[in-house]
Amino acid sequence: MDESNKNMTREFTLFGLTDIPWLQVPLLVFFLLIYILTLLGNIGMVTLIWISSPLHTPMYFLLGNLSCIDICYSSVISPKMLSNFLSKTKVISFFGCATQMFLFGGLGTAEILLLAVMAYDRYSAICKPLQYSVIMNKRVCIYLVAGVLSIGFLNSLIQTILVFQLSYCGSHTISHFFCDIPPLLKLSCSDTSLNEIVLFALSGWMIVGSLLVIIVSYAYIIAMILKIQLSHGRYRTFSTCSSHFVSVTLLYGTILFMYLRPSSAYSLHQDRVASVFYAVLIPMLNPLIYSLRNKEVKGALEKCFEKYFMINKEM
Repeated sequence: MDESNKNMTREFTLFGLTDIPWLQVPLLVFFLLIYILTLLGNIGMVTLIWISSPLHTPMYFLLGNLSCIDICYSSVISPKMLSNFLSKTKVISFFGCATQMFLFGGLGTAEILLLAVMAYDRYSAICKPLQYSVIMNKRVCIYLVAGVLSIGFLNSLIQTILVFQLSYCGSHTISHFFCDIPPLLKLSCSDTSLNEIVLFALSGWMIVGSLLVIIVSYAYIIAMILKIQLSHGRYRTFSTCSSHFVSVTLLYGTILFMYLRPSSAYSLHQDRVASVFYAVLIPMLNPLIYSLRNKEVKGALEKCFEKYFMINKEM
């Protein structure tokens, strides 16, 4: 980045979710509650998986990492968003904006790829049960999670560098509640065609590639389920991956809407609403989806409560 552009752009101003004054406090309370529930739900999920030996399996190892990503993911966005509800200026520094974009992009990409890994895990468990312990052993799981994070942050680093090499010589007000790529491209007075190509190519490869893994995995899973003669057996088998299917549908629906479309179709209002859904609501919903629809998680939770009450009675 040239020196003149550094001097020209020392900070940005975030528009926020809305500029209506009387909505600021209600929105603060609402999103603060969501953030607290997100932290409690995901920290609770990680703790439960850590202390419950029946949950020490590849499936729950990956789920625990998903919860860790969701904790960090929401914490990159929510604290700044909450503070801006009480602030008149809503300023974010140049470095702060770049850091927020890098972390959000890296964690978001990692979550997309991790869902593909989780789909492959379910395929291995259902379609290759005898080889499952070999295919998804502890070392493989660790390598997969490390690979997911490495690819996610490498992708985000490339995108962030390209965005912050642009010139921002006009308005510095970002029409969003956090530093995301599309609104910053709209704000730049430079030629953004390269950025749009790279964004579409890398995001498209990540999203479509991981989605293909999920679709193929579920095609094999469904084919295997249809071979099961007993309806109870079919339901029990599908219940092991139904939570993952719901989570995938929620995330990929909003991601595809956000990033895989031409810049001419960009709408500030629509994108803010979609961003709230995938950046704030989905991290809160994931632990609920995986706990409410999962017998093993509910069973482990019940055992933890039983132990807690027994200890209290003895005391």
